[in-house]
Amino acid sequence: MTARHARPHARGQASAVRDVLALMLLPVPLIVAALPGAFAGGGTRRWFGGRGESQRADAQAAKDAAAAAFLELDTAQRDLRISIETISAVDSSPGAHRAVDDFAALGQRIDEVSRRYITAVDAHDLDRDGLEASVAAHARGELTSAKDELVRVKADLDRFTQGLGPLLDKAETQLARLAPAVERARQALLAASNALDSARGSGLRADDLAARLAALAPELTMLNQGAGRHGVAETLQRADRVLRDAEAVRAEAERLPERAAETDKRLVSLRTRAEALTNRAGSVEPVLSELRRRFSAACWQDLQPVPEQAAISVRQAEEKLREAAKARDEQRWADATALLSTVRALLNATDEAVSAAGDRLRQLNAVAKDPQQEIDRTRFAIRDAQRLAMAGRNTPDPRHARPLDDAVARLERASVGLEGLHPDYWHFLMETEAVRRAAARVVEQIREDRGTGGA
Repeated sequence: MTARHARPHARGQASAVRDVLALMLLPVPLIVAALPGAFAGGGTRRWFGGRGESQRADAQAAKDAAAAAFLELDTAQRDLRISIETISAVDSSPGAHRAVDDFAALGQRIDEVSRRYITAVDAHDLDRDGLEASVAAHARGELTSAKDELVRVKADLDRFTQGLGPLLDKAETQLARLAPAVERARQALLAASNALDSARGSGLRADDLAARLAALAPELTMLNQGAGRHGVAETLQRADRVLRDAEAVRAEAERLPERAAETDKRLVSLRTRAEALTNRAGSVEPVLSELRRRFSAACWQDLQPVPEQAAISVRQAEEKLREAAKARDEQRWADATALLSTVRALLNATDEAVSAAGDRLRQLNAVAKDPQQEIDRTRFAIRDAQRLAMAGRNTPDPRHARPLDDAVARLERASVGLEGLHPDYWHFLMETEAVRRAAARVVEQIREDRGTGGA
């Protein structure tokens, strides 16, 4: 290189050194700002300083706030959707349907404000170089507005969530009941099956119980398929129904040996009673003969059919007993029980009819010997009612006095009827009994009136 050429080169090097030294003497921030393509926070954004960067920072803060509000709203909506799905799976009430509809309407509002938020974010690139202050301010306004809408909808969502409390509590309670209810139903079916096996082991067929238990098999299948397929409410109802029916089968199966023993005992007892009544019915005719000989026809005429009716009733009872024994041998327990109840009713009616003849003779003998005893007994009942009617009063209440006066007159007429040659003692006894019943009704009425604040 020639000197001529070297001098200009030396001068250029010196100039460059001076420039570097000058830059080294500047304050550090100005050095950074003066460097082309200076970095800000590790990015590639150009630094402009002043009001423009402040507007960009405000816009970015508004964007961050809107993003946080969007995230809170989205999280709350997701949580609420789980609650709504829980309620709708369990509760079919009008209140639950309204909650589902209201949630859907809220979902539409959330979609609208979310779209506006996303549109505002997409419309503004806050990281681009040369972002004008006015554009940043506009972005901040839109993002702040979007955030405010998100916050308002979130507040409405929170209020709606609080209002769901009772419905959600009810739904969660039912869900908590689900697994235990299904398990109880399964255990009840197992217990019923075991009880049925035990009954069969003792020689009892229990065909009807086996059929009832078999009818529950499809219900068990649906329980095993679960609430996801059949719904929580329906599954709970099915579990309760299976539990109830299975427990009924179990109880009857466990009681079956006892029921068989009771049926056998009743058969023996009723056969013995039928034989005894056959013998007692034979004594009615002598009683009727004495009644006919000693008393007027009015005293015994209604008893004339008793011997024949007793014989017919006993024969019917014996026939039903044979049918009941056959039903027991065939283990038709319900039929056997019904037939034995019919036998008991027939024998009760026969027993009453046979006893009526002997009772009639004893009553007539007593009143024929001393009718005054029956009269005194009836007068005492009337006087007792009269004393109660006058207690605490100067004059009796007409509602009480009138039937008591009628009772006195009726007793007098019945007493006079005994003065004939062939008195109707049975009519006399019926009259005195009716008078005593009338006096008892007055006593009852007085006590009722005083118990309720009446006279």
